[in-house]
Order: sequence, then structure tokens, then C-alpha cells
Amino acid sequence: MGAIIQRKQKRPTLAILTYADKKRVFRGNQDNFVDLIRIGKERGVQVYVMTTSDFKLSGKHVPGYSYHPSTKSWTKQRMPLPHVVYNRIPYRKFELYPEVQQVIQTCLRHGQIHFFNPAFFNKWNLFEWINKSQKTRPFIPVTERLSSSTELHKMLLAYPFLYLKPIRGKAGKGIMRVSRISGGRSKGNSYELSIQNKTKSHISRYSTVSELWTEIQRQINSKEYIMQQGIVLSSYKQRPFDLRVLVQKNGKGRWTITGIGARLAGKSSITTHVPRGGSIDNPVKLLNSSFGTAGSKRIIREARKTALIIAKQIEKSYGYSLGEMSMDLGVDQIGHIWFFEANSKPMKFDEPPIRKKSLENLIDYSIYLCKRKPKRFFKKNSTMSAIKSIADESR
Repeated sequence: MGAIIQRKQKRPTLAILTYADKKRVFRGNQDNFVDLIRIGKERGVQVYVMTTSDFKLSGKHVPGYSYHPSTKSWTKQRMPLPHVVYNRIPYRKFELYPEVQQVIQTCLRHGQIHFFNPAFFNKWNLFEWINKSQKTRPFIPVTERLSSSTELHKMLLAYPFLYLKPIRGKAGKGIMRVSRISGGRSKGNSYELSIQNKTKSHISRYSTVSELWTEIQRQINSKEYIMQQGIVLSSYKQRPFDLRVLVQKNGKGRWTITGIGARLAGKSSITTHVPRGGSIDNPVKLLNSSFGTAGSKRIIREARKTALIIAKQIEKSYGYSLGEMSMDLGVDQIGHIWFFEANSKPMKFDEPPIRKKSLENLIDYSIYLCKRKPKRFFKKNSTMSAIKSIADESR
């Protein structure tokens, strides 16, 4: 990758790292990149896009893309070596490519740049990390690997319904729900499997766990899954909802809550994810309907506190620098908060105040990093192995 050089640049520089694309220059949410470049300019930070195929961290300049608002176009040109690299490689499968793993490893081991959010999270790892701490353990539903029909049966005897989730996935894709239906003493139990298909779910019933397991194996097709205790969520007009929390580091390098949104499940959906039929809504309105004004305020306070505690625990266990994550938190019918998911590459929040603050935090955090000496990350397990364990399947 070339020799590391010493440099003195007065103006902070932030490179957004993504993957090249033959049809549209590079992959990723380009509107998001444009907004970040604009906010950076307002705050005196030069922001540009760098692709993994053009990647190099040697010399005084590197190839990068600048945006021209007047023509709404991107131009490739020489850019100053970045102080900070922000990883927005958009798919897990890209992170698995050897050349991309090499780029990530170089960033982590570079002594002159800051690199944060090096890879997507793995659901199983997340629950292992959160389970390590007494402070965060009460927020996770009982979660096990989906390994056999015997283990599935044990979980179904313990809980009336379960969620089956791919260890690596995005926006609710691949999630299934299994319910135990009691038929009385003489008839015994039957089982209902709900499979999310775009905005609707397909429901089928099975008289034995063996039949159920055969269909589940067909659906998961050798992918790794977890099974998780089903939580009866609070609902609004008979539609369950949960909270989406954006947690970011600010200009002082501290974890803060950028904002909290809510997602309301679709009428025929088993998840609240918008691509699966869910919709964006106001968390205060939804919580007020179930818990009243005072209860709603209490839950929002607790959700903020919980998200911060969990974010710190995830980063501590992860072992690499993180600058942001989104988090899915459920609220059950008695007001208890549950952790369901965290994403190290949050999608764009559509709520305008959250959106604006998120961009400002990313730039302010980058400025903060520019004033500090970068760390080199060397682990006993190779960086490539660590990234590979997290990023071996399309989001």
C-alpha cells in the first residue's frame, strides 16, 4: 500500500470509504454523501469519497471524488491524505472480498489516520457482547443459536412464540416467527410459521416439530440463524411498534443520543421494518397511547439511558473504534425495554431533526479525531479473520 508519511494539514479532511461501481461511479447512498460534504464545508472540513479500488494511503495526495452541486456530478481528482476515514462500504459481501479486507486492515493498522466503524455487526456477537455485562444483560431476550430441532423444541416449550433471525441480515430480511398453538390435552400442540415476504407474511401450520424443522431448514438454506424469545410489544391500533435510536459520538468524543424515532408494524407484517411494510411514526404519540404522558416520558428517558449503556458495552467488547450505530429497542406491554438489534452502518433517518443532527455529529466527531493521535489496532486474531467473521454474507 506504500510507505506511511508524516504530514501537517491544517484543514481537517474526512474520506468516506465505499465500493466502486461501473454504472454509477460508486455504491452507497450518494445523497447521504452529498449532505455530509455540504455540512463538512460549512464546518471547515474537507469531505470527499474514496473507493476501495482507488484506495491508497501513501504520498501527499490520494484519488477521491468531489461533488459539484451546480452540475450534480462527481469528479475524480487528487485529494489531500485524509485524517479520518469513515467506512460506508454498503454490503457485507463487499467486505468479504480479499482486496477490501486488505483495505480495512491497512486502515486499522495505519498510524496516521483515524478509521471508525470497520465492519457490519453480527447478531450473535452482539448478544454475546451485551450478555457479558450485568448492566446490559437485563435488556436482551433469551437468545440461542438455531442449531437443531431439539433446541428449537426446548425454546418453544419455554416461550409461546419465537423469532428466527439471520445472524447477518438487513432490514428484517429473512426473519421468521414460530408460534406454539395449544390444542388442549387431547390434541396437543401444533406450530405456526410466519415468513416475511416483502410487505406481507406467509403463514403455514405444522402438527409436529419435525415437520416444522424441515420447512425451516428449507427456508434458511444453510445460513446461520439465531432463535429468540418472542416479546409482546406495545401496540397502537393493534399494530406493534418499537423504537429506533441513533447513537453517535459528538465533538467531545462522547456517546450521545442523536434522536429517537418509532416504527409501526404493517398490518400483515411480523416486523416493524419499513421495507417490510412498517411505517415511520412519532414515538411520543405511540407511547402516550399505551402509557400516558408520564409513562411515555419515563420510557423515553429510560430508552436514552439504555441505548448509551449498550453502545458503550458494544464498543468495549468489539475492540475497534465506533462513531455511530442505530439501535432497535422494543417496549413491552408493561413498559420494559428490550434490545433487538444494532447496526454499525445506520440507514438514513427520515426524521428531519435527527437527520440534521446526525450529519453535524459525524463532522464534529471527525474534527475531534483530527486533534488526537490515531490508534493502531493489532489483535491476537488477525484483522482479516475478525472482519471475515462479521462480513461473509450480503446484507
